[in-house]
Amino acid sequence: MTVEVTTPDTAAGPSAQTPPPPATPPSASRRRRRAWDEVPRWQIYLPLGIYLLFTLVPFYWVLLFAVRPAGSTSLVPWPMTTEHFEKVWNERSFATFFQNSLLIGLATLVTTTVVALAGGYALARFDFKLKKGFMLALLCSQFVPGALLLVPLFQIFANLRMINSLGSVIIAETVFQLPLSMILISGFIKNVPYSLEEAAWVDGCSRFTAFRIVVLPLLRPGLVAVGSFAFVHSWNHFLFALMFLSSQDKQTIPVGLNTLMGADSVDLGALAAGGVIAAVPVVIVFAFIQKWLVTGFSAGAVKG
Repeated sequence: MTVEVTTPDTAAGPSAQTPPPPATPPSASRRRRRAWDEVPRWQIYLPLGIYLLFTLVPFYWVLLFAVRPAGSTSLVPWPMTTEHFEKVWNERSFATFFQNSLLIGLATLVTTTVVALAGGYALARFDFKLKKGFMLALLCSQFVPGALLLVPLFQIFANLRMINSLGSVIIAETVFQLPLSMILISGFIKNVPYSLEEAAWVDGCSRFTAFRIVVLPLLRPGLVAVGSFAFVHSWNHFLFALMFLSSQDKQTIPVGLNTLMGADSVDLGALAAGGVIAAVPVVIVFAFIQKWLVTGFSAGAVKG
């Protein structure tokens, strides 16, 4: 007896093959990326160019008045002169103002960073009563304008005989910068895994040694971000220096710029030259720390 076995015809034509699965639609992110790629470049570069022009024109105007001879109305700074810089640096005591501002800025940077580092570590690694209330108080302190602190701070410094002293401005600037700096540093420390410190403790390190060896090197971008903003704020702050420093040899750059504006007339060339002198250190600082600043903000933005 013969049994016939029927097998499928594998040599059949294309019509007998299994049809391909339907193509899946592109995801939403792919569609958005494709739509972004199809945007004409001029729609991107035109707004950026307008914004850049709007930003750079005031800087060019300041440089123009600073290097243009007195009485000239040319829009091109030629021939260039340094008479305005020599005037403000030598005759208007800007050399002393620059030295005082630099001393206040560096001292505020160091004290703010050190105190914020200690406080931020405590907020990030320890649990204690009223911790949430303390954090809320730090945040709420940022809503208090500096003008409201003038009277109590002036009374305190008067009792301590610190009026007309650079130390009073340094302390005031540090107190003003600490709340936000502590919050930022605590966020950076939370991004460092706690297991790294525990591993250092197992190896025989103390808490301070583990912090110095393991945690501190990883906080470098955050420390640069906090320190740079403390320096820039103290460099540009006008109110505390005006109220707590009375003698001319203790004044800072912002107060010195204010002295260049008289009641009846303003020396635009000297004022522009003083503005350039005030802006150069800040530009140099941000030019050197730009990489660390971006890295620090990126690290503090995402926890984990």
